[in-house]
Amino acid sequence: MEKSVRPAVLQAISMIQERYYEPITLGDLASEVFVSRFHFSRMFAHATGVTPGRFLTAVRLFEAKRLLLTTSLNVSDIVCSVGYSSVGTFTSRFSRAVGLTPTQYREPQVAELLVAISPTLQRLPPLQTLRAAGRSCASLQSGTGVLSIRLDMPRDSAPADTLIGLFADPVPQCGPVAFGGSAGMSTGDLTIHGVPAGRWTAIAVAKHQPGLGGPRFSIGYAAVTVTAEGLSTGRVGLRAPAATDAPIAITLASKQSPFTQRMRAAQHPHLRAVA
Repeated sequence: MEKSVRPAVLQAISMIQERYYEPITLGDLASEVFVSRFHFSRMFAHATGVTPGRFLTAVRLFEAKRLLLTTSLNVSDIVCSVGYSSVGTFTSRFSRAVGLTPTQYREPQVAELLVAISPTLQRLPPLQTLRAAGRSCASLQSGTGVLSIRLDMPRDSAPADTLIGLFADPVPQCGPVAFGGSAGMSTGDLTIHGVPAGRWTAIAVAKHQPGLGGPRFSIGYAAVTVTAEGLSTGRVGLRAPAATDAPIAITLASKQSPFTQRMRAAQHPHLRAVA
């Protein structure tokens, strides 16, 4: 069954990636692969972990973030180019999902603290930069849990700088509720302290050292449950990014963080005089 389903899902994903700026419907995608809407929705979710609509939204928001960070296009032009017809609706949805307005997203510290995985963009900031942001990230939540995650790196992969974050959403648009990282890591355990109790999606991203034949980047997902007391455990298997992965672009920057204010002061020295 998987051999017959997978090409249809990949075909639909290609359609989304090529035509995300159009008003694509579930019916359009199902017709593209010649199956019923019900069957298509079910097999798409089985292959990707999310519905076709959520995958399309993830692609649109990823492209909007990319354009905000890499071009000088105004917001209204970006809105039209990613499939939205109303600047107000886009701004409201973007701000609610991301935690920053489109204008705030263009601040330099957003790119400085950006983690991105997609077919066209793969980025993990230096771990020392992420540590400098510390607990100032607006999305982080206070907790008393401790989570030990077993990370299984891809076979024959080089050691990697590795970041793992815990998210309420399997396709996150804003930062994690808790995160941890390690430099030069191979298969092994990573412990995160101060984790709020609850059920989270753990997403691990690894940037491997060059030289061996394994992937340059790898990614892994797992559902984990954290208790308020004692040690909770989980396991994430990492692999090369796949076409069925919804694109991810998250930043640990927040408008209120001390890290953000330090970067802004460094980039605009005159601000120090009025602080």
